[in-house]
Amino acid sequence: MVAERIDGKAYAQTVRERVAGQVAFLKSKYDITPGLAVVLVGEDPASQVYVRNKNKVTVEAGMKSEEIRLEKDATQAEVLAVVDRLNNDPTIHGILVQLPLPPQVDEMAVINAIDPAKDVDGFHVINSGRQAVGLDAMVPCTPLGCITLLKERIGDLSGLNAVVVGRSNIVGKPMASLLLAENCTVTIAHSKTKDLPGLCRTADILVAAVGRPEMIRGDWVKDGATVIDVGINRIETEGGKSRLVGDVCYPEAEQKAGAITPVPGGVGPMTIAFLLVNTVTACCRSNNIEIPEIE
Repeated sequence: MVAERIDGKAYAQTVRERVAGQVAFLKSKYDITPGLAVVLVGEDPASQVYVRNKNKVTVEAGMKSEEIRLEKDATQAEVLAVVDRLNNDPTIHGILVQLPLPPQVDEMAVINAIDPAKDVDGFHVINSGRQAVGLDAMVPCTPLGCITLLKERIGDLSGLNAVVVGRSNIVGKPMASLLLAENCTVTIAHSKTKDLPGLCRTADILVAAVGRPEMIRGDWVKDGATVIDVGINRIETEGGKSRLVGDVCYPEAEQKAGAITPVPGGVGPMTIAFLLVNTVTACCRSNNIEIPEIE
């Protein structure tokens, strides 16, 4: 039996429509427009496309969108000055500095210079710490999108075995925290894990976030498991062309899994949708407004 395809693109559209409703409500009742600022340093093509998409969906949701572009040789002081300005701008509720940054700029210094209340990426050490101990925090958008897809597909996650392959601060660690909060039994796997294929076969929920194209093979997947593929990798094909693939070998895994996210069209759209969700959350918190419930 072929696995159910988890359509992240369709679900993300639903989330974005709900956000648009929340924004309209905040404008009409409180005369407040949530604002998101994205800072891009350099000319990385993938980052440029990503920033352009973020700007597009932000505007479509009725939010204020500000884009700040700096040259690739911008100094750390210049980047920090932009962050400081945005921290003190009352019309900006969310700040996102597009990663990676050029080598002369310390990423952690920049991330931790962002006001934690405006840190819609959820990378600030205060947000990471608060999430780890179960307090309200800005949660990174990709794990938030992943856990939403899992709950939408499975429902109650209590008692399920979850394996997260990858231990980054951006996906792996916060994903594990979210799964623990849903009462899963969680294992984080990484490059030093012994018998990774065998460990993956124990997973009712398998989350792949390693950045290695098609590393996880079909025979690593437990029959009926739910597979969330966070990886987005561009590989060369015949004729000098290229295509996007995930960290999971989709054609093999779909023969074993119960459900699986495709690449593209799975987790990626959810990440951008939950960036909007986090911006609305930040806006409401900063104005002591309850987040509106919009169906």
